[in-house]
Amino acid sequence: MKTKLTKLALIVALSTATTVYAHEDYSEGGSLHWISHAAESRSEPTANQLARYGYTSSGAVARVVIVDSSTKYLNVTRLETVQIKVGGKSVTWMFDTLGTAPFPLSKIIPGAEGVTVYVVENPAYLGG
Repeated sequence: MKTKLTKLALIVALSTATTVYAHEDYSEGGSLHWISHAAESRSEPTANQLARYGYTSSGAVARVVIVDSSTKYLNVTRLETVQIKVGGKSVTWMFDTLGTAPFPLSKIIPGAEGVTVYVVENPAYLGG
């Protein structure tokens, strides 16, 4: 068992290592600089990745929710795509949230004041 854990730790360590090279930087008088090329190759996060509450989606809808004046809360699963209908308008929303803290639905859909969104973690991503 200890051997398997040691091998697993080695694989993880090797897969997360970054490559660092020294190269001559001609823009600053030819001095030697250390640069992590792995860090250079990473792109900036997309708008969807930075969206705190998720984003609109054209993907397959898991369910349709109609929000009316009696609606006080909306329960969703993180990474669930839901079509939400409010006041004659409709939006398809991917709840790709940063964490699972509750938030007002009005943060993503104007006209949905007084409705709180409760997000639970997707069971597919729970450890165990």
